[in-house]
Amino acid sequence: MIADFLFQIVNAVALLGWIILATGVVMNKPLLRDILAGQIWPVGLSLAYTVLIAAFFFRAEGGFDSLANLQKLFTSPWVALAGWVHYLAFDLLIGSIIARDFMKNAISRWYLIVLLPLTFMFGPAGYLASVLLRTGLSKSENVA
Repeated sequence: MIADFLFQIVNAVALLGWIILATGVVMNKPLLRDILAGQIWPVGLSLAYTVLIAAFFFRAEGGFDSLANLQKLFTSPWVALAGWVHYLAFDLLIGSIIARDFMKNAISRWYLIVLLPLTFMFGPAGYLASVLLRTGLSKSENVA
């Protein structure tokens, strides 16, 4: 099925974006971290999402008005693929924002070893962890 093939492609593209982000962090290369992984890659994934939504969303059964209709909506392989690309685009974007923020504020890159994979796998949990860590670090600086 074409949707399955595209699923594999977007996963590989997203993973490459995360590798570029990690490389940009390790090598302290803003071009890789902020521009390529932080802007170009998410825009490309967002374009793929928009094309999928435009082509398939209004043909699918279901909707956003109830959990049952949401489940029905995601039984369409194309809408499920669009939803997945949505996750991939936003998680990479959030990961790049976290990395850029930590680098800009001279927070140790070692924290990103945990935060970026957490954001890659569980986007909102990675973001929450970064906010809690950043808040904890700020408070500890004010105490000293």
